[in-house]
Amino acid sequence: MNKIFEVPLYPYARHADQDATPPARHRVVVVGAGPVGLAAAIDLAQSGVPVLVLDDNDKVSSGSRAICFAKRTLEIADRLGVGHAMADKGVEWNMGKVFFGDRKVYDFNLLPEDGHQFPAFVNLQQYYIEDYLVDRVRSLQAAGAPIEIRGKNRVAGVTDHGSHARLTVDTPDGGYTLEAEWLIACDGAGSPIRAQMGLDFVGRVFEDNFLIADVTMEADFPTERWFWFDPPFNKGQSALLHKQPDGVWRIDLQLGWDIDKAEEKKPENVIPRLKAMLGDDVQFELEWVSIYTFQCRRMERFRHGRVIFAGDSAHQVSPFGARGANSGLQDTDNLMWKLKLVLEGLADDSLLDSYDTERIAAAEENILNSSRSTDFITPKSEMSRIFRDAVLDLSEHHGFARPLVNSGRLSLPSIYDGSPLNSGDHLPGGPARTRPGAPCPDAPIKDCFLLPQLGNTFTLLAINAEAPETLEEAGVTISRLSISTDDATTTALRDRYLGTEASAVYLIRPDQHVATRMPAFDDAKIRAAMRRTIGKE
Repeated sequence: MNKIFEVPLYPYARHADQDATPPARHRVVVVGAGPVGLAAAIDLAQSGVPVLVLDDNDKVSSGSRAICFAKRTLEIADRLGVGHAMADKGVEWNMGKVFFGDRKVYDFNLLPEDGHQFPAFVNLQQYYIEDYLVDRVRSLQAAGAPIEIRGKNRVAGVTDHGSHARLTVDTPDGGYTLEAEWLIACDGAGSPIRAQMGLDFVGRVFEDNFLIADVTMEADFPTERWFWFDPPFNKGQSALLHKQPDGVWRIDLQLGWDIDKAEEKKPENVIPRLKAMLGDDVQFELEWVSIYTFQCRRMERFRHGRVIFAGDSAHQVSPFGARGANSGLQDTDNLMWKLKLVLEGLADDSLLDSYDTERIAAAEENILNSSRSTDFITPKSEMSRIFRDAVLDLSEHHGFARPLVNSGRLSLPSIYDGSPLNSGDHLPGGPARTRPGAPCPDAPIKDCFLLPQLGNTFTLLAINAEAPETLEEAGVTISRLSISTDDATTTALRDRYLGTEASAVYLIRPDQHVATRMPAFDDAKIRAAMRRTIGKE
């Protein structure tokens, strides 16, 4: 890892809260300064909501950890001010290859259509993302935004008191107590807060382990995702290869269940495995090594009174499909606009129950896809293995078999079908991809793209249609974005938002999901949809 990331980014400093009597109270406290926690805090601070981040560390994570970031995550990160930094530094890829034994059986393209600002995926070490997010925090602080990070502040206890949560915090100078109107737990898969509250996961732990090795090397592999079933260098198991920036490559090797993890992580055992894969003539250096056990689990509920869980603290999936960090950023994107409305007194806190409804459904979808991937990659019976191998053989020459191959169904944004916040679909000829509950797809318009114009507020998207410039309902302001298909540089806008209709008006939530749509502006329907979206109806 770049040595700069070993320097504390938010070093410990004593704060007046440590001497406050009674304990200081904060509107929102976020625990955990990983990508999910920092994203949550930045989202709030950008909207003027005061937020405090507590972290038991004082620097970015060691090792690359999460590396595959999907287009939807880049779009969310763009609204947080770091999307282009991630895209510019990351290794862009749309193509993947699947191998069986020593032969390639097929390849695939994750983004076959044009008209998007960001690529299907970039590979980028997690420590870069955390560094960009901390830089964004600093820039917000310089502009007067109400956001603070305290390093070496470990949350040692949490109790919910109904109107607030009380935290006990350990520091190098001893412990102190503070209070939070709302506590957002983004403290990772091992979540101490979850344990302190006596909560647990439900789901599966798979009996298998994978070795992760980040290696620095000069290699002529293309910037693609390569996945091997039963390769000659790891017989009976599987392997995965990704390129990262700075000449770093991520290699995942399946090891099986009954292993000594401490032994397997030793360089003298890792290096021979990598040489068998890469060849004796390839020079490489180990940068980071870890072992993970597949887990597909979640909490039964993500909201517990004044404490709300997001990211890995709320749900875990096996890494195939890049559903961990990507779904965590979608968690915060879903939650923060709702919490802001509650804090401003514009919505009852029951609106936060829709976070549970929508993101638990998303977690279930991710767990289902992740479990299916894991079952295909690691068959649990001889019959399952025979079926899998037959599918792989067929996929080399027959396209119908390729959708059956599951080396990790790659992360896609969740559609909140059935959400209580959705209103009726009044655009009968509209595309399925932009129905109520769906995230807005990007499209080129004039000299820019659509999604940055939507921003992170309630928006009336009027396409070839008249609509008021602003509208206020239940204390919330809705701004209009009016565009014409005549202004679009391709047919993408029409294809993605109009379908067979000549015009459309969409009500878009701050997380850029569709609340309702109709062929022309209808004041009564828009106002009713707005009240429903903020839990007023």
